Amino acid sequence: MTSIQTYINQTTKAAPLAVFRIFFGLMMVISIIRFWANGWIEKLYIEPTFFFSYYGFEWVKPLGDFTYVLFILCGMSALAVAVGFRYRIAIVMFFLSFTYIELMDKTTYLNHYYFVSVLSFLMIFLPAERHFSWDAKKEGASESVPKWSIDSIKLLLGIVYFYAGLAKLNSDWLFRAMPLKIWLPGRYDIPVLGDLLHQEWVIYAFSWGGALYDLTIPFLLLWKRSRLLAFVLVVVFHVLTRVLFPIGMFPYIMIVSALIFFDARMHERILNWMNKFLNVILISQLAKRNLLSKGVSSKDEDRSFASLKMTSKNKTPNTPKWKLTILAIFFTIQLLLPWRYLIYPGELFWTEEGYRFSWRVMLMEKAGYANFKIVDRTNNETFYIDNNDFLTSFQEKQMSFQPDFILEYAHYLRDHFAAQGKEVEVYVESYVALNGRRSQPYIDPSVDLANQKESFKHKNWILPFNDEIKGI
Repeated sequence: MTSIQTYINQTTKAAPLAVFRIFFGLMMVISIIRFWANGWIEKLYIEPTFFFSYYGFEWVKPLGDFTYVLFILCGMSALAVAVGFRYRIAIVMFFLSFTYIELMDKTTYLNHYYFVSVLSFLMIFLPAERHFSWDAKKEGASESVPKWSIDSIKLLLGIVYFYAGLAKLNSDWLFRAMPLKIWLPGRYDIPVLGDLLHQEWVIYAFSWGGALYDLTIPFLLLWKRSRLLAFVLVVVFHVLTRVLFPIGMFPYIMIVSALIFFDARMHERILNWMNKFLNVILISQLAKRNLLSKGVSSKDEDRSFASLKMTSKNKTPNTPKWKLTILAIFFTIQLLLPWRYLIYPGELFWTEEGYRFSWRVMLMEKAGYANFKIVDRTNNETFYIDNNDFLTSFQEKQMSFQPDFILEYAHYLRDHFAAQGKEVEVYVESYVALNGRRSQPYIDPSVDLANQKESFKHKNWILPFNDEIKGI
C-alpha cells in the first residue's frame, strides 16, 4: 500500500498529456468533418427506416434531421478539447455525443469507434487541461501532472494492442492465413505491393508479422532503447493498413497516440513549435488591423496576446480517492471484458457471443444468406420477406451472419405485422461461410424467432459449427 501511495503521489512533466489532448481533439474534428463530407450521416442515420440496437440501449435512436445537430455538437466539443477550452465540460460532451452516435445503429460498429469512446471516458478523469490550453492561460498553468495520468493512457493503448495480438493466436490466422488470404489478393492495383500480395509467403508474413507486432509493440514503446524503432514500426504498420484496408482515421489516431510514450522533452519541442506558429498567425492578424502601428511591438504582442507559456503552478493537487476508484474499476473491466467469450459454448467466430468490445480486429470474413419466412397464425398463410423492403444493403449484409441482428430483425418483423393486426411466427433459413469455408446452415429453421428473447444467455438456436478453430 505504501508503494501504491508513493506511485500515486509521483508527478511528471505535463507536456505529453497536453500534446495528446491536442492531437486527439484535432483527429476527432477531422473525423467528424470527414464523416459529414462523405454523406454518411444521411446514408447511415437518416435514410434507413429501421436501426439495429445494442442490447440494453434500444432507446438510443437517430434523431432525424437533428442528427446533424448531434454531429455539430460532437465536432465542436472535440475542437474545445483540442484547445483546452472549458475542458471538463467539453470532454464530457464529446464522450456523450460520440458514444450516442456509436450506439445509434449497431450496424456501424467498429473497434476504433469503441476505442474512441473508451479513451474519451478515460480523459474525463485526466488533468489534460493544466498545460498549454485556454483553461490554463486563464486560471494558471501547471508544469506537472500526476504520473498515473499519462501512464493510464499508455496502459489503455497497451491493452488494445496486446489483446489484439492475443486474438490473432488462432489456427485460422496463423496456419491458414485467413482472412488475409481472401483480402490481400484483391489489392492487386496497389503500386509495387500489388504483385506481391498474390504470393502465399507474403500473405503468411503479413499474418505472423501482424500478430508479432501487436504482442510486442507496447513493450517496445515502453523501453527507451527501442522506442524510436518501435514508433517507426507504428507508422509503417498503420500506414500500410490504411493503404490496404478502408479503415478510416483509425491508423492516424493510433500513430499520434503512440507519441505519449516519448519523454517530455520531445513534447515540449512540439508545444514550442505550436506556440511559435500561433504567434506568427496572431501577429499577422494584428498587423492587418494596424494594431502594430499603434506602438505595440512584436515582443509586447508575444507576451500579451499569443504566448501560451503561462505562469507555472508548481503544486499538483492530490488525486481524489473516488477518481482512483473509478479508474481502477474502468481498467478491471477493460482487462476482463474480452475474456467473457469463455462462458459461452461453441466457436466464438461462429456464434460471435462475446466477440464485440474485445479488440478482435479484422480476424474473420463472413458472408451470409438469411431468408425469413412468416407464418400467419390466424389463417396459416405463409409468405417470405424481401429484406430490401425494410433494410439497406449494408444492414442486410451485416444482419445475415450475426445472430443478435437476426433475432432483432425477426422481432421487428413480428411487431411490424402485429401493427397490422396479425399474429405471426418468424422463421429463418440461414447459411453462413466463415473464412473461406463452404456455407453451412446457421440458424435452426424450426425455431420461431418471434418467441425467442434477447439476453446475454447463449442462443441455443444457433446451429453447431462443423469445424474447429484452435487458439485463443
